Amino acid sequence: MSKVYWDTMLFIYLLEDSEQYGDRVATIYEAMRERGDILCASMFTLAELLVAPRKVGDLAWEQRIIDFFNGGDVRILPFDLGAAKQFGSIRAADKISPADAYHLACAASAGVDLYLTNDAVVRKAQVIGVHFIDSVNTSLYGGEVV
Repeated sequence: MSKVYWDTMLFIYLLEDSEQYGDRVATIYEAMRERGDILCASMFTLAELLVAPRKVGDLAWEQRIIDFFNGGDVRILPFDLGAAKQFGSIRAADKISPADAYHLACAASAGVDLYLTNDAVVRKAQVIGVHFIDSVNTSLYGGEVV
């Protein structure tokens, strides 16, 4: 069992059934569930996901996102003192955006095993507390890699 943090984009690919990445992320999600891996995110992830439905006033879409996060499959990691310190270190050391540093800091503070992203800059980061950073095209969860 591993703790796996998903960058916001992976949730978008899954929940919006992205033509390019939806099937791949669904394969990762199912493989994680079968293995008993823990899907991690932050409350900031949820906040980012709620922007699009709020922009168009789609309350049903917003509720589907909230229901997914409340369904028990996602562990929400806190932005606590440990994460705040990690955030400071990440921002000081790398050219990582504040939003990405927030996600990485939450993941690092929780000691996640794997951080999945589709951001090339984030994939190059080396963050103490995050054992491995990979893309949605990871071969770690089988399936056809895009």
